[in-house]
Amino acid sequence: MHVLVLGGTTEARRIAEALVDTLPAAARVTSSLAGRVASPRLPPGEVRVGGFGGADGLAAWLRTHQVSALIDATHPFAETISFNAAAAAAAAHVPLLALRRTGWVPGDGDAWHAVGSLAEAATALPALGRRVFLTTGRMGLAAFADLDKLWFLMRSVDAPDAPHPLRMEVLLDRGPFTLERERELIRRHRIDVVVTKDSGGAATAPKLAAAREARIPVVVVRRPPVPDGVAVADTPEQALAWLHAHGGSQA
Repeated sequence: MHVLVLGGTTEARRIAEALVDTLPAAARVTSSLAGRVASPRLPPGEVRVGGFGGADGLAAWLRTHQVSALIDATHPFAETISFNAAAAAAAAHVPLLALRRTGWVPGDGDAWHAVGSLAEAATALPALGRRVFLTTGRMGLAAFADLDKLWFLMRSVDAPDAPHPLRMEVLLDRGPFTLERERELIRRHRIDVVVTKDSGGAATAPKLAAAREARIPVVVVRRPPVPDGVAVADTPEQALAWLHAHGGSQA
């Protein structure tokens, strides 16, 4: 048995850890990382870094390496690789599961503004605030580059490349983040609006609670859909159950 996990997320590491611990020694677990983070947290088992060359390249890799099951545990906004995975799995006749952590839901006291893209987020910002806590990662900063009247605190794992906003302070950090720390960031930098993607999960959710307490608006970019016809799990435990139902008995 050979399981390929398209990873880079906490959930992907948890799946790899569980598979390495439970599958027989003869089974293979390979985690694939995109290579966009300079010093990623490597999961156990085999690891490959870099792209496959589109859907056709991934399908060829699945066949060559005799992959028994494919788990797409990439970030909810890694839209391209998810659609490539769906096409490749269909072409190679390999079972595919998409692991997608549950999205965030606004609660009492939240002032959320849902948008469909980073470009829409940039359009909405001038009417909402002047000091922006930007937590969408270092990719896509070009959407905010022309907002020279706004100040940005941008948080990401690695330093961003241009183009990006002119008035911007970069905070290099990696989650999980605590509510106390998010409160302090908002207070110290006098943040009056937060921008985030609906990545879901608990690791980065405290910023939403901190924004609610501070009574400031949050611009939330809606996540893209999972490709049609792909099975979806919310948790690593559900993914493992699916795996055992789709070939785990071979191990």
